[in-house]
Order: sequence, then C-alpha cells, then structure tokens
Amino acid sequence: MSNVPQDLRYTSDHEYLKPSGGQDGVVTVGITDYAQDQLGDIVFVELPKPGDHFDAHGTFGTIEAVKAVSDLFMPLAGEVVEVNTALDANPGVVNSDPYGEGWMIRIRLDDPSAADSLLDAAAYEALIG
Repeated sequence: MSNVPQDLRYTSDHEYLKPSGGQDGVVTVGITDYAQDQLGDIVFVELPKPGDHFDAHGTFGTIEAVKAVSDLFMPLAGEVVEVNTALDANPGVVNSDPYGEGWMIRIRLDDPSAADSLLDAAAYEALIG
C-alpha cells in the first residue's frame, strides 16, 4: 500500500502539491510514493530553472529510472522559485523519501485557490486502488 499523506493535494499524473509553510502561494511539488514505486530505481532527474513559468499540466522536467523515462507534469500554473539541486547528486532520494528530501520544485502559484481543484488524499487513494 502506498503512502498517501492526508494533508497534500494530488494529480492524476501522480504529482503532489504541498503547502510550503510561510510563503503565500508557494507550494512544493514532487512525485508520489505510488509513482516512485511504479518507476523503480530512479537514476536521473531533469528539472527546470528558477524563474521558468509553466501552465497547468505542462511538462516541467523528466525523471529517469532503470526501466523508463517519464515526463513530470506541473500540477497548476506557476513560476518556479526553487529547485531541489540535491537531486543532481542523489536522485535515488526520490525513492526513499518522495514527500521529504525527494521534493523536486517549489512554485509560486498563479492562482493559489486552484489547489482546491486537485485530488484530495481519499480521491487519490481511490485512483491508485
């Protein structure tokens, strides 16, 4: 059974959105425990630069595992304000701690209220079965 924290929002593409305590409209984005489990051992993550802006569902990077390469999709429209550069040296932390040290980017949402449109934990759990 995958770990699905109750306080996060989720996409059907298996990204999560977590409030970044403090900064208004800034959230942390990464892939879910379910997604990292499906991918297997992660060997490389390609992420955007701070200042890049993406629309909702736009591709913001790629994640490479031993058996596949997958696109990373922006949960909601916003500007990248921080990138987890630690993943350059240790991409496998996404496997071991996807909701903690394995976060990918922090974004300033164009419309913070849009987060309410994403899946809550119960809906995401129903999606992944």
